[in-house]
Amino acid sequence: MGTREPNQHLERLYRQTGWTLRQFVQAVNRIGTERGTPLKYREPSAHQWCQGHLPKEQARPLIVEALARKLGRPVTHAEAGFPAPASGSHATAGAVEGLIDLGRGDMDPSRRSVLGIGLFSVALTVPNWPDVVGRMEAVQSGPLQRIGMPEVDMVVAMTERVSELDDQFGGRHARPMAAAFLVNTVAPYLRTDASESVRKAMLSAAADLCYLTGYMAVDECLHGLAQQYYLKALEFAGAADDHLTYCTTLRGMSVQAVDLRHGRQAMRLADSAAAASPQAGPRMRAFLAGQQAHAAAQIGDHGTALVYLREAEVAMDKAESREKTFGSYDPAALNYHTSQVRYELGDMRGAVEAMQQSDKLRYSVYRRTRVKERSILAERQFSIGHLEAACATWHLALDDYPLVQSGRADQRMQAMFKLIRPHLKNHAARELHERARLVTPASLQARPGHA
Repeated sequence: MGTREPNQHLERLYRQTGWTLRQFVQAVNRIGTERGTPLKYREPSAHQWCQGHLPKEQARPLIVEALARKLGRPVTHAEAGFPAPASGSHATAGAVEGLIDLGRGDMDPSRRSVLGIGLFSVALTVPNWPDVVGRMEAVQSGPLQRIGMPEVDMVVAMTERVSELDDQFGGRHARPMAAAFLVNTVAPYLRTDASESVRKAMLSAAADLCYLTGYMAVDECLHGLAQQYYLKALEFAGAADDHLTYCTTLRGMSVQAVDLRHGRQAMRLADSAAAASPQAGPRMRAFLAGQQAHAAAQIGDHGTALVYLREAEVAMDKAESREKTFGSYDPAALNYHTSQVRYELGDMRGAVEAMQQSDKLRYSVYRRTRVKERSILAERQFSIGHLEAACATWHLALDDYPLVQSGRADQRMQAMFKLIRPHLKNHAARELHERARLVTPASLQARPGHA
């Protein structure tokens, strides 16, 4: 057997980061935790990788992503001296073929590569509006002879129904259904002959459904999968000349990034969304400015955050004076952004007050959001020493939790158990703990190291 050659490619990237071996493995372990599969690599592992030992297949994308985040640019498997991933790339496929490939993997959990779809990449290349507008292969006629507006209306109606299910029950069950609809119905429509106006309307409807499916993937904490759906939404929106869905998708990508604490990426995406919507109405402007405020606050740009928050408030006042639009950005969402900005700026009491106001204003149909954000409110009440108030708010979240299938809601319940466990001598905390044990999965109740 020959002597193993050092991995000079990986060694070169490692030197560029300026990391110690310990910092290297810590970065990889953090991404494993972010993906939901905590790792415990130590310094000898990183040393062995650089000496030519090939990491386990499931660890390689994590190593590549850690390097990409540190270096601030895309890093490929080949550049790190690793074999190419076995799974195909959605990005290299044609638009419709890529959608089919993406959706089929999502429809069937037994075929899903959890590693490939669960990994959020800050080095993802996000196309600008000029890069996607009008650029798509010509639609090829399939078995159907021709489609018209009735087929477009059906896709729009299906998207609305799936969105309602997501709002009320979470995305865990609705997303695979949406993926199946994309593969079995929408993709064939996109390959069918149509007039130019119908073709663009169908592309726009497909973009909207891809965005919603990506949003549901975020709800299930499948962040890499969400990014793939979001990229498809951008591609179809550009082909449809649909500025609204394009901007909404960029803003959704910014929300995903900021919630994962990737503030600079979130700021770039929020700014891109705002720049791509020069003629946005006041509600859309509030929608975008609120997200810019949150991202700016997270990266420590306090002055810019407050300017954007004020801009969002002014735009919301204008929007509310013109019309009441159910289901779009509303005062409850604006108060949520206000809470997030105050939290990032260190004003915890102000964050609590704004989140309480958001909860009062939220429409009752948004059950999944109610569970998640009431849990966040409870966490913030707990952080300022209001244990009994926090327990009361967690009880409200538990009222709805059994009806919701949501990875983010599960995360918040897991955090609740961790926070209240040291306080079980308190009557309110003990009562909450006993109730929560009855209505949450045992996996969420496990102590660290006992899962």
